[in-house]
Amino acid sequence: MRYNKKPTNANILFSWASVLAILTAFIWISVRSIGLKLDFTTLFQYKQRLWQGFLMTVIISIGSLAVSLLIGVLAAIGQKTKVLIVNYLCKAYVQIIRGTPLLVQIYFFYYIIGTAWGINNRYIAGIIILSIFEGAYIAEIVRGGLESIDNQQFEIARSIGLTPPKTFKLVVFPILMARIIPALAGQFASIIKDSSLLSVIAVIELTQTIQEISADNFRMFENYIFVGFLYFVLTFSISMLSRKLERMYKHEH
Repeated sequence: MRYNKKPTNANILFSWASVLAILTAFIWISVRSIGLKLDFTTLFQYKQRLWQGFLMTVIISIGSLAVSLLIGVLAAIGQKTKVLIVNYLCKAYVQIIRGTPLLVQIYFFYYIIGTAWGINNRYIAGIIILSIFEGAYIAEIVRGGLESIDNQQFEIARSIGLTPPKTFKLVVFPILMARIIPALAGQFASIIKDSSLLSVIAVIELTQTIQEISADNFRMFENYIFVGFLYFVLTFSISMLSRKLERMYKHEH
C-alpha cells in the first residue's frame, strides 16, 4: 500500500500488528540472548502500592499541568509587555529555568527556597517545582504561537467590527490552539515523565514506589519494564487527547 492513498481499516490493523510483532520479537530476542528470565508475577503482591504510586503520579501531573500552563501563559504575555521590569523578569525566568537541569532545581527550590518560605509538604513542593520548570517551556511555546499569527488576522477582525474579546475568542484562540497543541502535548507528556525525578525528595510517586519494591523483591528488570509501561499509558493518553483537540481546531485553515 502506498502512503499517499487512504489506508483501509484492515491495512491499519495489519500495519499496527506488524509493528507490535517486530517490537515484541526484538525485545524477546534481546532478553533471550542474555539469558534473562522475566517473571512479572512477583508484582501482584504489590498491586496496592503500585496503584497508590500510579495515582499520586497522576495527581502530581494534573496539578503541575494546570499550574504550569498558567505560569507559561503569564510569562509569555509578560515577555510581550512594554513594562520593561516585567518583560525582563519574564525573560530572565525563562532563560534561567531552561538553562539549568531539573534535578538541580528540585534540590535548590525544595531545600533552600521551600525551607525559607515554610513549604514543608513534599507533594505541594513537587507540584510547584515541576510547574516552575515546565512553565518556562510552555511560555516559549505560547510566545512562539502568538508571534506566528499574522497581523492581517487582526486587521480583518477590526474591519468586520469585532471587539478585542471577540477577536481573541473567534480569531486568536482557535489559530493559537491549532498551532501550539502538538508542542503542548509533548510538554505535558514531559511533565508526567519528569515527575519521576521528584523521588529524590522522597515524594512517593510511581518511580519512588518501584524503587522501594525493587529493594524488596530484587526484580529490577521486571519492575522497571512494568513502570515504563505505566508511564507509556499516561503519555499515550495525552497523545490521543492532543490529536482529538487538533482535529477540533483544524478549521484554522
